[in-house]
Amino acid sequence: MPLPIPLKPALPLWPLLPGLVFPVMLLVLALDLHGGGLNLLGRFALAAVQPSLDPPLIASLLQGLQVTLITALLAWGVSCLAGCALGLLSSRHVWLLVNGTTTGAVLVRRLLAPIRSLHELIWGLLLLQVFGLNGWVAVLAIAVPYAALLARVVSDQIDSRNPPASLALQRGGAGPGAAFVTAVLPTVGPSLISQMAQRLDCALRSAVLLGVFGLGGLGTDLVLSLQSLQFRELWSGLWILALAMVLLEVLLNRFPTGMILLLLTAALPAGLLWGSMLQLDLTAPQLADLSLFQAVDGAALMEALTTTPWPGLILSTLGLTLLGSAVAISGPVLGLMVWPGRSAAHLQRWGWGLLRLLPPPLTALLLMMMVKPSLWLAGLALGLHHLGVMGRILVEDLDHNDPGLSQALRCMGAGQRQAWLMGELAPCSRSYLIYAASRCDVILRDTAVVGLVGGAGLGWQLIEALGSFHWAQVFWLVLAYATLTSLGELLMDRLQRQWACQAGSL
Repeated sequence: MPLPIPLKPALPLWPLLPGLVFPVMLLVLALDLHGGGLNLLGRFALAAVQPSLDPPLIASLLQGLQVTLITALLAWGVSCLAGCALGLLSSRHVWLLVNGTTTGAVLVRRLLAPIRSLHELIWGLLLLQVFGLNGWVAVLAIAVPYAALLARVVSDQIDSRNPPASLALQRGGAGPGAAFVTAVLPTVGPSLISQMAQRLDCALRSAVLLGVFGLGGLGTDLVLSLQSLQFRELWSGLWILALAMVLLEVLLNRFPTGMILLLLTAALPAGLLWGSMLQLDLTAPQLADLSLFQAVDGAALMEALTTTPWPGLILSTLGLTLLGSAVAISGPVLGLMVWPGRSAAHLQRWGWGLLRLLPPPLTALLLMMMVKPSLWLAGLALGLHHLGVMGRILVEDLDHNDPGLSQALRCMGAGQRQAWLMGELAPCSRSYLIYAASRCDVILRDTAVVGLVGGAGLGWQLIEALGSFHWAQVFWLVLAYATLTSLGELLMDRLQRQWACQAGSL
């Protein structure tokens, strides 16, 4: 009797499977089309090559860019310093060196999990209620979750290294600090510095996003231009932002390790000096009027718990995450497979760069010019932004591949698309899926910034509760959001470890 063999898709087909959502999504959005949108999108596209060069406008945009850069620089400096310290405290290996147990590391990790699970927009709205309008609100909104995220990276890097060397040094008479600096720090230092350098680019994007929601900087100028349909002014700001991001990326890629450390050391004083020159309010934040919080008691908490429509909010949040993840993961793979060739790949790279440049709320507003607001529209806007990120990761992996396998398949009679799928995508599909798992976790956090478009999700309800000062509901929503994102993080970590172990066994 023949043994049953389980059937499963070949590895390079896995990134394509989420693309099955595209026909349904396009059909739903086609039914929601309304007139006039194509004309507006045409004007938007035409304005890309005709940006406004009005000197007062350029001066205002450059002022907003400086505010955004200062916010990003200060947030980056604070988050890196705090993240490294918290990373040491949450490292199992460090605790083993200090007192021989890992209990403290486990406790710190669990305390940091809900902090990093909340999006920086949510932190910004919460801190705005506590400290009022202050320059440090946007800085701390980015720095708090980023510090917790970096702490996880630092602790994982330390714990993933081979610990017996440092333990052997300690048994030989070296102190915990000397053993760590001698055996562990040289092996993790370069990768950690690279991770921190990448965080500066992320902090800049987050500062732009917070500006979209009214916390100052270039993002505020961009959203005002879009809402007033001043597309030429919008593109002036987008080109300035793109130039700043490209310049930053080039500098960070060319800076040696020592220069990045010097930049990190100078980030806080340079940001404060730059802010004082622009006369930004960077004084120590003061507590606002907290009398509104006094209405929160046991009865209010119980009422908020029982009256909030939890099933619908949680399901819509998960739906946004699944839609956005499907678009982000399968979009670049489908694009390169359907339109193969060097010229098509270069055009797609430019398109992915534009998608990374536009914050998800701005993408959603552009789509709303021709499509009615819905959960599908919010999921598409969220997915398009992360599609740009996933496309960049994919092409970087493809550039490191040996083209010999693809050429051999072509010589054996395979078509161009088949040769690309099995010859170029197959070798890097596992690493792409591993990164996709971590990107799904980020997409779950980012549902807060597009939930307003679809009128659904925990993030949207949280923003509504903050706007109406419904603090009892805010408490439960923050707890639910943190729990959901923490569970998603655990699930994605498990998938990453499973795929990594399978890759190691090949």
